[in-house]
Amino acid sequence: MPENHAQVKSPSYLLPVEDKDFLLRDEMRSIRFALEYAKAELLLREWGVRTTIVVFGSARVPSPEQAEALLRAARGTPREEEATRRAAQVRWYQEARAFGRIVSERGGARVRDNGPRDNVVATGGGPGIMEAANRGAHEAGAPSIGFNITLPHEQEPNPYSTPDLTFRFHYFAMRKMHLAMRANALVVFPGGFGTMDELFELLTLQQTGKAPGMPVVLFDRAFWSRAIDFGMLAEQGMVASADLSLFEMVDTAEEAWESLRRRGLRIGTGI
Repeated sequence: MPENHAQVKSPSYLLPVEDKDFLLRDEMRSIRFALEYAKAELLLREWGVRTTIVVFGSARVPSPEQAEALLRAARGTPREEEATRRAAQVRWYQEARAFGRIVSERGGARVRDNGPRDNVVATGGGPGIMEAANRGAHEAGAPSIGFNITLPHEQEPNPYSTPDLTFRFHYFAMRKMHLAMRANALVVFPGGFGTMDELFELLTLQQTGKAPGMPVVLFDRAFWSRAIDFGMLAEQGMVASADLSLFEMVDTAEEAWESLRRRGLRIGTGI
């Protein structure tokens, strides 16, 4: 009797869910998009995550430990000036860390029996400011979320986001959607193109009424006042004067928390 080895070994015989080549076809992009939505959505629900506070900021800001190592290695070399400049940014890391701890202790992220959890710290899951905010939540004994992204130069997840809540996305659009859809508030530390992209996307959603209003805080008045001339945008009629009230600028983690509370942050019932 003829054998059926060729049939059994054929890729067509694989279940669709087992056939990676099939799942990665262009025609299956919509399915992959749906899977990226569903996986994070279901796991967040299982952890009882109802609302988040999103923290954005540069991946390049060093931790105190990294800054010390950079200074030590650069001392007496042409790189010393750059290392000194990076070391001055540690203040941003420490304030993001303090903010992650404050919001986790006071906002409702620490609950028994998996929920509902409110104001859970959510970041892009990488190093720098993202690591700092996740670290503060970790030190407070609260879960925190890392929405990582696959990049040409691989970005590893930081070691402080909750492992069960550390996700990796291929599609920026789906990552942005998950960052936005549960957000109770947004806190933006100094950063580059990626940080500004996320900031302006969420401000635009509020400006156009496509997302519910939520408090937005920009950390470090000196940085943001120099980086973006918001007043000029209003003067030129590019935005309405009222749009400038969509956010506040602060200089400390406590100020950030007070701004969020004053501007209507909803507090959960966590302990």
